Amino acid sequence: MTVQIKTAEEIEKMRVAGRLAAEVLEMIAPFVLPGVTTGELNQRCHEYIVNEQQAIPAPLNYHGFPKSICTSVNHVVCHGIPNNKPLKEGDIVNIDITVIKDGYHGDTSQMFGVGEVSEKARRIMRISHECLLKGIKLVKPDTRLGDIGFAIQHHAESLKCTVVREYCGHGIGIGFHEPPQVLHYGKRGSGMPLEKGMTFTIEPMINVGKRHVKLLDDEWTVITKDRTLTAQWEHTILVTDDGFEVLTKRSDENF
Repeated sequence: MTVQIKTAEEIEKMRVAGRLAAEVLEMIAPFVLPGVTTGELNQRCHEYIVNEQQAIPAPLNYHGFPKSICTSVNHVVCHGIPNNKPLKEGDIVNIDITVIKDGYHGDTSQMFGVGEVSEKARRIMRISHECLLKGIKLVKPDTRLGDIGFAIQHHAESLKCTVVREYCGHGIGIGFHEPPQVLHYGKRGSGMPLEKGMTFTIEPMINVGKRHVKLLDDEWTVITKDRTLTAQWEHTILVTDDGFEVLTKRSDENF
């Protein structure tokens, strides 16, 4: 497993790609409303990435994926394909954006509540976001990947939620998915130590019910096997001299 340590020039390109991915989420947020289809959200994001940002939506045609973003609603864990079904009041949806600019990827996702959502839905969105933050805050040279996984798993399970194990974070750069794999569960002190110049995603998928998942016949959409709610947030992270930089930070976020 060869992990790419990014040069200063590469890091600057990663910053640009990350900022663009964040801007897509900020652009689309006001349109996540009851009655809007995920297909319409996909079209808006596609046009914004291609026309406004002069960039490339990475998911489109990636291993045959048919759309420019992923939209995962309610019990869909990840890789939901945008379609013509309108969003309903009370739905929750993860919008996953990956932008390629000058050959480098920026990858991020965010949960949105559609209109008024239930307390259970708000809770799983909040816990999943807390898991992401707990993972990010550990990032610095010599932290081990297992420390990040342990922190995420411990927080989720302490609140009676579960962590999806089949899908994980990943290195990112010129490649959409590079080494290392960033598991969202694990043991303290295990796994690879982080190094300055590494770039990777942390993207925990946290379920209300059991952790088990099922891949649908479209060979992309992943759902919770027990059809309970799930939530995910994602950022692209750079390991710095003494900590981290969130390359996909939105304007409403502080780290």
